[in-house]
Amino acid sequence: MSAEWQVQSSESWKITLPCTRAQADALIEDVPALADFDPPPTLMTSEPDQDQPDAWQIDVYVEGEPSPALIAAVCGLAPDAGDPLIARLEDEDWVTRSQAFLTPIRAGRFHVFTAAHAGETPEGAIPFLIEAGRAFGTGHHETTTGCLEMLDRLANEGHVFANVADIGTGTGLLAFAARALWPEAALLAADIDPVAIEVTRANMAENGLPADSIALFTCPGVEHPDIAGSGPFDLLIANILAGPLIELAPGFAGQMRPGGRVMLAGLLADQEKAVVAAYEACGFRLSERLQRGDWPTLVLVQQS
Repeated sequence: MSAEWQVQSSESWKITLPCTRAQADALIEDVPALADFDPPPTLMTSEPDQDQPDAWQIDVYVEGEPSPALIAAVCGLAPDAGDPLIARLEDEDWVTRSQAFLTPIRAGRFHVFTAAHAGETPEGAIPFLIEAGRAFGTGHHETTTGCLEMLDRLANEGHVFANVADIGTGTGLLAFAARALWPEAALLAADIDPVAIEVTRANMAENGLPADSIALFTCPGVEHPDIAGSGPFDLLIANILAGPLIELAPGFAGQMRPGGRVMLAGLLADQEKAVVAAYEACGFRLSERLQRGDWPTLVLVQQS
């Protein structure tokens, strides 16, 4: 799992702080405590030892010596962790160096990697180069991996979709995967964050996807007129958070074909009941689920 804000490198420093898995998971979205620093820091989370699944680590990279205010803000992300380790890095491209630790992900037929691991694609896999950057969705978090596996499962079951929307697209990865599985489908990717759309557009070019192969929109939910005009959808993907998923249920229902499917992720297992209830109230029924760690991926079908 990683969340990052990319900067240029000169004299670079790193702040390291131990944290719990729950604290690391809370950092998969924007981190307001770090948003106003100039230059903006890059934040990454990692699991140093798989034998200690609750012992995670926060690394914050910054151009120039970190200020006391930045150090305090980082410490606030894991208040019980104690004193952070602060070190000046050798003169090198530390963003690329940090990405070397993001090992490639295999999820179903998909292989997701950074440039540090180019040329390592297994035979028969569908590769996507997704650099760790300013948008969520590199494939390293269980929510994204779960969605990739579920898309692969739906394709293996023989489902064919003609009109697909990825709401909260982040890096665009899930939209790219859907295009690889159903190349004849109309595809739409939207995000409330304009940076995510910039990143998605850049990732399309990096992965050789034609600029017009996925329609891109900056907007919340599905209320934007261009999104509403693109429906109804027979597959809608939303890897966001439980609260927004619940709020978006009526809007999603209004944009689906009868028998269409929504794929929901970004919720924890103990939030599943409330999310499913919200969609059942809008005419959906739970069809499939899988779980990676504490994070379920759900597919619900709209009743005809």
